[in-house]
Amino acid sequence: MLRDERNVYIHRHFPVRFIILTILGCVLLSFPGCTKDTEQDRVKKIIAEVQAAAENKDIKTIINSLSKTYTDPQGFTYETMRGMILGFFFRHPKIHVYMTNLEVTVNGAVATAGFQALLSGGETGGSLSSLMPEALGLYAFEVSFKKESGEWKVMSAKWDRIGDLPSGTGR
Repeated sequence: MLRDERNVYIHRHFPVRFIILTILGCVLLSFPGCTKDTEQDRVKKIIAEVQAAAENKDIKTIINSLSKTYTDPQGFTYETMRGMILGFFFRHPKIHVYMTNLEVTVNGAVATAGFQALLSGGETGGSLSSLMPEALGLYAFEVSFKKESGEWKVMSAKWDRIGDLPSGTGR
């Protein structure tokens, strides 16, 4: 008889325990999802959005990531960057961007990002070797950001083509 009473107790209280354990599990599992993005994560998100926008030829997203006071060592401003990006999109029917070595540092309202990017005008997103004949180049980027009205904006960018042969090598 003692065994029957125990079974009745377990069966009667099982739903309550199950519900409590389920709620507790959901709460514990939701903590990683509730972590607040760091400023570094926010800058990386802007870079990823610009990468996707370049591949989709979404000039509006790219331009919206630039500060109106954008200026860079190459002499480009907000307006000249807009024209350069538009011309780039017209010259290349397909664009793929492969990024590596992304490093972001944040210091208050200023951030810098360094990365390498292979820009390709290939027709497919296939293997690297299939894209190389149509590659637009491998570049090293240094991008400066500033927080404006609570949003990270690109203030300046410097890029250098990687792997060019020095002139006069005869190759």
